[in-house]
Amino acid sequence: MTNWKVILNIARTHLVTKIKQTATAALGVTFGIGAYITLVCFMTGLNKMLDDLILNQTPHIHIFNEIEPSKKQPVDLYDELQNTFNVVHSIKPKQSQKRIHNALPIIKYLNKDPKVRGAIPQIKSQIFYISGSIELGGNLTGVDIMKEVEFFNFRDYIVKGTPQALQHNDNGILLGAGVAKKMSLDIGDRVQISTIKGDVFPLKIVGIYQSGIADIDNIQSFTTIKTVQRILGEAENYITDINVKLHNIDQAIALGEKVEQQFKLKAIDINTANAQFETGTTIRNLITYAVSITLLIVAGFGIYNILNMLIYEKMNDIAILKATGFSGKDVQLIFMSQAMIIGVVGGVLGLLIGFGLSHLIDQLPFETEALPTITTYPINHNLWFYGIGITFAMISTFLAGYLPSQKAKKIDPVRIIRGQ
Repeated sequence: MTNWKVILNIARTHLVTKIKQTATAALGVTFGIGAYITLVCFMTGLNKMLDDLILNQTPHIHIFNEIEPSKKQPVDLYDELQNTFNVVHSIKPKQSQKRIHNALPIIKYLNKDPKVRGAIPQIKSQIFYISGSIELGGNLTGVDIMKEVEFFNFRDYIVKGTPQALQHNDNGILLGAGVAKKMSLDIGDRVQISTIKGDVFPLKIVGIYQSGIADIDNIQSFTTIKTVQRILGEAENYITDINVKLHNIDQAIALGEKVEQQFKLKAIDINTANAQFETGTTIRNLITYAVSITLLIVAGFGIYNILNMLIYEKMNDIAILKATGFSGKDVQLIFMSQAMIIGVVGGVLGLLIGFGLSHLIDQLPFETEALPTITTYPINHNLWFYGIGITFAMISTFLAGYLPSQKAKKIDPVRIIRGQ
């Protein structure tokens, strides 16, 4: 029966007598784990920030009535040319409106679907911003502002003003930051909106919107759905777009196809709309984890080298232990215990250092016009990273101690003593 008290006592004595080598091995684990925690928390936090910058503003399914040429041309209806190859030039789009027919019943139907977290309407319109002699082209989108805040984190992109200010003002507008800068406008000022038909409407600026994407901020503004309907001279059921947020993003493709078939509308799922973005995210995460695992492996090799040298220096001790009745298994357990002690001490210190560094980075100021709501560097404090770190520390130190301990187990004490 193994006497663990004696084995651990001998292992502790070996570690204390070679304190410099022990400290070096432990520090290898410490800095390996610390660097892993710091890197993975920072990189995944950065990736999440970049993901949210795009995905928070992108619906899981975007439903609209796409204007496109008719698939069936008049020549196709002519029986005499039924089996011939016809070439038609200068095909014009079919005469259809931008509005979604029966939009409100469709929204009500989607909101009853258990897979749908929320389906909300929008009205998109091309306009001109007029302020004095300045005239800029842009887009005006009518939204249910509080629903946008609930499902798309819209509040994070309002750098001045509040969503409630727009909700309670039928003549209010959230002006894009780029437009406001170009026209020297701010909250409380008025800007005139001109439709493509030439109708002009004055609106009061109740907030400034900044998405972090300059091309959007230079043209995009928001107001209430009723305000856009009034500007366009349309009825209360006039809706051009429906944005759908799901509980599970993986169901977007299937539900989008179902909507297209059922309502004869165009439904773009988030995977199709952001295919290149998704690829970039995957590659960034792959690089992050590859570098992190490399740090841990390097720390494991450091432990292996130190324990290997320790065994060669402890040949006489091993011979004496075996000569006094310790079995090869006991000797192996002594050196395995040393490795695990180094792993535990180094791993715990590494977690503490990683935790401290990641929190220090989290407090560093990070201000950029592209990300107005971000004030410090992004850090992802996920407990899984700490669990993975200490687990890898234990596994790497176990493997690093196992191979040298196998050598110690097979040492012949008689040959060692005769050599002396």
